[in-house]
Amino acid sequence: MEFKTKMNELTIIDNQTIQNKIYTIRDVQVMVDRDLALLYGVETRRLNEQVKRNIDRFPEEFMFQMTSEEFENWKSQIVISNKEIMGLRKLPFVFTEQGVSMLSGVLKSDVAIQTSIAIIKTFVSMRNFLLNNINIYQKIESIEKRQIAYEIKTDSKIDVILDAIEDKSIEA
Repeated sequence: MEFKTKMNELTIIDNQTIQNKIYTIRDVQVMVDRDLALLYGVETRRLNEQVKRNIDRFPEEFMFQMTSEEFENWKSQIVISNKEIMGLRKLPFVFTEQGVSMLSGVLKSDVAIQTSIAIIKTFVSMRNFLLNNINIYQKIESIEKRQIAYEIKTDSKIDVILDAIEDKSIEA
């Protein structure tokens, strides 16, 4: 997908770029305000101003502010540099798929509409991938559980052998 953002700049947004900016916080897939602002071609401050002016469109299931603990976990996941941290004066807001959809309405630009469509398609694509592969994930989990049980049995057998060796060395 290609479109113009600022004065004759051409921005290319692909599915992978968007996927790399989707995180799971509070067991919900979300995007951080600064990443969205970058994709929309606006300043984070402006994005958040528009949200505040239209706050009725953004209930908590559409958007919420990270807690300090969530923020620290997020920073460690993305290995954020000190330079990047300096620009963060407040805890970031994060937007769910529904919140992203609302953003196109409050930012009111062709870029915002096209960006929102691309982001929502990526959310849907990721959800469909997970749904289509749930059986594989369940089988992997089952294998992991059996492997753990097998390791426990193996560990206990090794303990018996080591105890027997230790007992023999005491007799000698």
